[in-house]
Amino acid sequence: MTVRLYAMTCGWVTMRLRAILDGEGDRDSTLVVPVPSYLIEHPKGRVLFDTGLNLAVRHDHDGYMGGLTKYMRAELRPGEELAAGLARLDRDVVDIDYVVNSHLHFDHCGGNGAVPNAAMVIQRPEWDYARSRDPEKPTGYKREDYDHGQDVRQVSGEHDLFGDGSVVCIPTYGHTPGHQSLKVRHDGGEVVLAGDACYLRQTLDNLHLPAIVHDREQMIASLHVLRGLRARGARIYYGHDPEFWRTVPQAPAPMV
Repeated sequence: MTVRLYAMTCGWVTMRLRAILDGEGDRDSTLVVPVPSYLIEHPKGRVLFDTGLNLAVRHDHDGYMGGLTKYMRAELRPGEELAAGLARLDRDVVDIDYVVNSHLHFDHCGGNGAVPNAAMVIQRPEWDYARSRDPEKPTGYKREDYDHGQDVRQVSGEHDLFGDGSVVCIPTYGHTPGHQSLKVRHDGGEVVLAGDACYLRQTLDNLHLPAIVHDREQMIASLHVLRGLRARGARIYYGHDPEFWRTVPQAPAPMV
Protein backbone atom coordinates (compact mmCIF):
# COMPACT_ATOMS: atom_id res chain seq x y z
CA MET A 1 0.00 0.00 0.00
CA THR A 2 1.32 3.42 -0.99
CA VAL A 3 0.08 6.62 0.61
CA ARG A 4 1.26 9.90 -0.90
CA LEU A 5 1.15 13.33 0.73
CA TYR A 6 1.30 16.78 -0.82
CA ALA A 7 1.36 20.21 0.81
CA MET A 8 -0.25 23.34 -0.61
CA THR A 9 -0.17 26.93 0.60
CA CYS A 10 -3.75 28.22 0.43
CA GLY A 11 -3.25 31.72 1.76
CA TRP A 12 -1.59 33.81 4.47
CA VAL A 13 -2.84 35.52 7.60
CA THR A 14 -1.18 38.44 9.37
CA MET A 15 -1.85 38.21 13.11
CA ARG A 16 -0.62 39.85 16.26
CA LEU A 17 2.31 37.90 17.65
CA ARG A 18 0.84 37.83 21.14
CA ALA A 19 -2.30 36.15 19.75
CA ILE A 20 -0.12 33.27 18.56
CA LEU A 21 2.24 33.19 21.55
CA ASP A 22 0.58 34.60 24.65
CA GLY A 23 2.56 37.47 26.11
CA GLU A 24 5.12 37.74 23.28
CA GLY A 25 5.91 41.08 21.67
CA ASP A 26 4.08 44.37 22.00
CA ARG A 27 0.63 45.20 20.70
CA ASP A 28 2.04 46.18 17.29
CA SER A 29 4.17 43.05 16.74
CA THR A 30 2.76 40.85 13.99
CA LEU A 31 3.58 37.58 12.28
CA VAL A 32 2.61 36.51 8.78
CA VAL A 33 1.66 32.84 8.90
CA PRO A 34 0.90 30.31 6.15
CA VAL A 35 -2.48 28.66 5.67
CA PRO A 36 -1.75 25.02 4.79
CA SER A 37 -3.86 22.45 3.01
CA TYR A 38 -2.79 18.86 2.40
CA LEU A 39 -3.73 16.22 -0.14
CA ILE A 40 -3.45 12.60 0.96
CA GLU A 41 -3.75 9.98 -1.76
CA HIS A 42 -4.71 6.51 -0.54
CA PRO A 43 -5.58 3.51 -2.73
CA LYS A 44 -9.17 3.83 -1.48
CA GLY A 45 -9.61 7.56 -1.95
CA ARG A 46 -8.26 11.11 -2.00
CA VAL A 47 -8.43 13.22 1.14
CA LEU A 48 -7.94 16.91 1.79
CA PHE A 49 -6.93 17.96 5.28
CA ASP A 50 -8.20 21.54 5.54
CA THR A 51 -8.95 23.65 2.50
CA GLY A 52 -7.47 27.09 3.11
CA LEU A 53 -9.01 30.49 2.55
CA ASN A 54 -12.23 31.40 0.81
CA LEU A 55 -11.89 33.25 -2.52
CA ALA A 56 -13.99 36.00 -0.94
CA VAL A 57 -10.81 37.09 0.88
CA ARG A 58 -9.44 38.21 -2.47
CA HIS A 59 -12.60 39.81 -3.87
CA ASP A 60 -14.12 41.46 -0.77
CA HIS A 61 -11.71 41.15 2.12
CA ASP A 62 -13.33 43.55 4.58
CA GLY A 63 -16.86 42.48 3.77
CA TYR A 64 -16.00 38.82 4.23
CA MET A 65 -13.81 39.24 7.32
CA GLY A 66 -16.16 41.64 9.06
CA GLY A 67 -15.15 42.34 12.66
CA LEU A 68 -12.09 40.09 12.34
CA THR A 69 -10.33 42.89 10.42
CA LYS A 70 -9.59 44.46 13.82
CA TYR A 71 -7.35 41.53 14.67
CA MET A 72 -5.97 40.06 11.47
CA ARG A 73 -5.69 40.35 7.72
CA ALA A 74 -5.97 37.46 5.27
CA GLU A 75 -4.40 37.22 1.82
CA LEU A 76 -5.00 34.72 -0.97
CA ARG A 77 -2.46 35.30 -3.70
CA PRO A 78 -3.04 34.30 -7.34
CA GLY A 79 -2.47 30.56 -7.76
CA GLU A 80 -3.01 29.81 -4.07
CA GLU A 81 -6.68 28.92 -4.33
CA LEU A 82 -7.39 25.25 -3.69
CA ALA A 83 -8.35 24.43 -7.29
CA ALA A 84 -5.04 25.83 -8.55
CA GLY A 85 -3.07 23.75 -6.07
CA LEU A 86 -4.86 20.60 -7.15
CA ALA A 87 -4.34 21.49 -10.82
CA ARG A 88 -0.57 21.51 -10.24
CA LEU A 89 -1.00 17.85 -9.32
CA ASP A 90 -3.18 17.16 -12.37
CA ARG A 91 -6.11 16.70 -10.01
CA ASP A 92 -9.52 18.27 -10.25
CA VAL A 93 -11.82 19.28 -7.42
CA VAL A 94 -14.20 16.48 -8.47
CA ASP A 95 -11.43 13.95 -7.72
CA ILE A 96 -11.61 14.55 -3.96
CA ASP A 97 -13.48 11.94 -1.92
CA TYR A 98 -13.13 13.35 1.61
CA VAL A 99 -12.44 16.66 3.30
CA VAL A 100 -11.19 16.28 6.85
CA ASN A 101 -11.39 19.65 8.57
CA SER A 102 -9.24 20.13 11.64
CA HIS A 103 -11.89 22.61 12.78
CA LEU A 104 -14.23 25.15 11.24
CA HIS A 105 -12.46 28.47 11.61
CA PHE A 106 -12.47 30.37 8.34
CA ASP A 107 -8.83 29.70 7.43
CA HIS A 108 -9.28 25.93 7.61
CA CYS A 109 -12.50 25.39 5.67
CA GLY A 110 -12.73 28.33 3.27
CA GLY A 111 -12.21 26.06 0.27
CA ASN A 112 -14.77 23.43 1.26
CA GLY A 113 -17.28 24.79 -1.23
CA ALA A 114 -14.82 24.13 -4.05
CA VAL A 115 -15.06 20.36 -3.51
CA PRO A 116 -18.84 19.77 -3.50
CA ASN A 117 -18.63 16.03 -4.17
CA ALA A 118 -16.45 15.31 -1.14
CA ALA A 119 -17.80 13.96 2.13
CA MET A 120 -16.84 16.18 5.04
CA VAL A 121 -15.39 14.49 8.13
CA ILE A 122 -15.61 16.55 11.31
CA GLN A 123 -15.71 15.93 15.03
CA ARG A 124 -19.28 16.10 16.30
CA PRO A 125 -18.52 18.68 19.05
CA GLU A 126 -16.96 20.97 16.44
CA TRP A 127 -19.94 20.75 14.08
CA ASP A 128 -22.40 21.42 16.89
CA TYR A 129 -20.39 24.33 18.26
CA ALA A 130 -19.85 25.98 14.88
CA ARG A 131 -23.53 25.86 14.06
CA SER A 132 -24.40 27.43 17.41
CA ARG A 133 -22.24 30.54 16.87
CA ASP A 134 -23.77 33.95 16.26
CA PRO A 135 -22.88 34.77 12.63
CA GLU A 136 -22.82 38.47 13.46
CA LYS A 137 -19.95 38.12 15.93
CA PRO A 138 -16.28 37.94 14.85
CA THR A 139 -15.65 34.41 16.15
CA GLY A 140 -13.87 32.97 13.11
CA TYR A 141 -16.81 30.69 12.27
CA LYS A 142 -18.55 31.53 8.98
CA ARG A 143 -21.33 29.26 7.84
CA GLU A 144 -20.73 30.18 4.19
CA ASP A 145 -17.36 28.42 4.48
CA TYR A 146 -18.53 25.01 5.62
CA ASP A 147 -22.28 24.59 5.16
CA HIS A 148 -22.66 23.59 1.51
CA GLY A 149 -25.02 20.65 1.73
CA GLN A 150 -22.22 18.12 1.55
CA ASP A 151 -22.42 14.71 3.18
CA VAL A 152 -21.27 15.59 6.71
CA ARG A 153 -19.85 12.64 8.63
CA GLN A 154 -19.71 13.56 12.29
CA VAL A 155 -17.29 11.43 14.28
CA SER A 156 -16.51 11.32 17.97
CA GLY A 157 -12.94 10.70 19.03
CA GLU A 158 -10.43 8.70 17.01
CA HIS A 159 -11.62 7.73 13.54
CA ASP A 160 -9.82 5.42 11.10
CA LEU A 161 -10.86 6.79 7.72
CA PHE A 162 -10.00 3.74 5.60
CA GLY A 163 -9.98 1.07 8.28
CA ASP A 164 -6.31 0.18 7.89
CA GLY A 165 -4.61 2.57 10.32
CA SER A 166 -3.00 4.68 7.60
CA VAL A 167 -5.19 7.80 7.80
CA VAL A 168 -6.57 8.39 11.30
CA CYS A 169 -8.36 11.40 12.76
CA ILE A 170 -7.21 11.98 16.32
CA PRO A 171 -9.06 14.30 18.71
CA THR A 172 -6.90 17.21 19.81
CA TYR A 173 -9.51 19.33 21.54
CA GLY A 174 -8.73 22.63 23.19
CA HIS A 175 -8.13 25.20 20.48
CA THR A 176 -11.82 24.67 19.72
CA PRO A 177 -14.30 22.23 21.29
CA GLY A 178 -13.87 19.64 18.56
CA HIS A 179 -10.46 20.19 16.99
CA GLN A 180 -8.86 17.15 15.35
CA SER A 181 -5.46 16.38 13.85
CA LEU A 182 -4.68 13.79 11.20
CA LYS A 183 -2.17 10.98 11.60
CA VAL A 184 -0.88 9.58 8.31
CA ARG A 185 1.29 6.49 7.92
CA HIS A 186 3.34 6.21 4.75
CA ASP A 187 6.23 4.10 3.52
CA GLY A 188 8.76 6.34 5.25
CA GLY A 189 7.08 6.48 8.63
CA GLU A 190 4.35 8.57 10.21
CA VAL A 191 3.41 12.24 10.09
CA VAL A 192 0.85 14.16 12.10
CA LEU A 193 -0.89 17.14 10.52
CA ALA A 194 -1.48 19.04 13.73
CA GLY A 195 -3.68 21.90 12.56
CA ASP A 196 -4.25 24.53 15.23
CA ALA A 197 -3.67 22.09 18.06
CA CYS A 198 -0.10 23.34 17.61
CA TYR A 199 0.47 26.64 15.80
CA LEU A 200 4.27 26.63 15.95
CA ARG A 201 7.17 24.36 16.88
CA GLN A 202 7.63 26.64 19.87
CA THR A 203 4.07 25.87 20.95
CA LEU A 204 4.96 22.19 21.26
CA ASP A 205 8.48 22.56 22.59
CA ASN A 206 7.59 25.04 25.34
CA LEU A 207 3.85 24.44 25.82
CA HIS A 208 3.48 28.12 24.95
CA LEU A 209 -0.21 28.57 24.17
CA PRO A 210 -1.92 31.23 22.07
CA ALA A 211 -3.63 34.10 23.87
CA ILE A 212 -7.13 32.82 23.13
CA VAL A 213 -8.10 29.15 23.33
CA HIS A 214 -11.40 27.46 24.04
CA ASP A 215 -10.04 25.24 26.83
CA ARG A 216 -6.44 25.64 28.02
CA GLU A 217 -6.32 22.36 29.94
CA GLN A 218 -7.60 20.41 26.97
CA MET A 219 -5.12 22.11 24.67
CA ILE A 220 -2.19 21.28 26.93
CA ALA A 221 -3.39 17.68 27.11
CA SER A 222 -3.53 17.60 23.30
CA LEU A 223 0.01 18.98 23.09
CA HIS A 224 1.16 16.16 25.32
CA VAL A 225 -0.49 13.70 22.92
CA LEU A 226 1.46 15.30 20.06
CA ARG A 227 4.67 15.18 22.11
CA GLY A 228 4.10 11.47 22.69
CA LEU A 229 3.62 10.84 18.97
CA ARG A 230 6.76 12.84 18.20
CA ALA A 231 8.74 10.86 20.77
CA ARG A 232 7.66 7.67 19.00
CA GLY A 233 9.01 8.91 15.69
CA ALA A 234 6.17 10.84 14.06
CA ARG A 235 7.00 14.09 12.30
CA ILE A 236 4.70 16.92 13.38
CA TYR A 237 3.49 19.40 10.77
CA TYR A 238 2.67 22.56 12.71
CA GLY A 239 -0.45 24.52 11.90
CA HIS A 240 0.91 28.00 11.11
CA ASP A 241 4.69 27.98 11.52
CA PRO A 242 6.30 30.15 8.79
CA GLU A 243 9.84 28.99 9.56
CA PHE A 244 8.89 25.32 9.47
CA TRP A 245 6.70 25.80 6.40
CA ARG A 246 9.71 26.99 4.40
CA THR A 247 11.17 23.50 4.79
CA VAL A 248 8.06 21.73 3.48
CA PRO A 249 8.10 20.83 -0.24
CA GLN A 250 5.10 22.25 -2.06
CA ALA A 251 2.95 20.43 -4.59
CA PRO A 252 3.56 19.04 -7.14
CA ALA A 253 6.59 17.80 -5.18
CA PRO A 254 5.60 15.20 -2.57
CA MET A 255 6.06 16.07 1.10
CA VAL A 256 7.77 12.78 1.88
